[in-house]
Amino acid sequence: MYWEEDTKTAEKVNDDIVDVVFGITCRVLPVDHANALSKALRRELAWLDDEPNAAVHTIHVAASGNGWYRPDTPDQMLHPSRRTKLSLRIPKHRIDDVKSLTGKTIDIDGNELTIKEMAQKKLSDITTIFSRCIVVESAKDEMEFLSEIMTSLQEMGIKPKKMLCGKEDKLRVDKGELVTRSLMIADLTIEESLLLQQQGLGTHRLMGCGIFLPHKDISEIGETMG
Repeated sequence: MYWEEDTKTAEKVNDDIVDVVFGITCRVLPVDHANALSKALRRELAWLDDEPNAAVHTIHVAASGNGWYRPDTPDQMLHPSRRTKLSLRIPKHRIDDVKSLTGKTIDIDGNELTIKEMAQKKLSDITTIFSRCIVVESAKDEMEFLSEIMTSLQEMGIKPKKMLCGKEDKLRVDKGELVTRSLMIADLTIEESLLLQQQGLGTHRLMGCGIFLPHKDISEIGETMG
């Protein structure tokens, strides 16, 4: 954990990056579906690799409900509900291009996912944000990870005051696996929050890594950081 009481003003940023959110129909998905989802979407949208600020959110299913608890081992299956969404973070000028996904059925590790209607969503001005996974490049422990994050943020002109990382996790890729950690950052300015949401942090954002989401209540971090 890193904690500092201070004030900070960052340069204002524009609103050229948005989330697009699709309804989906999908019976099951493996818990570790980030690589398969990324490859399926990149086959449909070849321009994704050429947009440095584009990102693909992994498909998130609620942790529990009606006696069901979300599994956490890679090969176990998630059961998306009618409320489950597919989200991409893209530059505004790609909105018309991404509409081509509507009505498509893509294959995620042998599981069919049909993409339905699309909606557009602005990034949040909430100043506590979190990322479910950030790639750990070389850090051996939590403090080294936070130090690396601090350096990256300072290079963006951001001096974080409160950061909390979660336990290590792993994502499979074609050749091996990525080590990741979740990260919560609190007490940013609105401009800092938007900048991080727009630009992300670290590598593999087309696999859901380094994407920041709003967190409304810092006291409810158990599920987020687990």
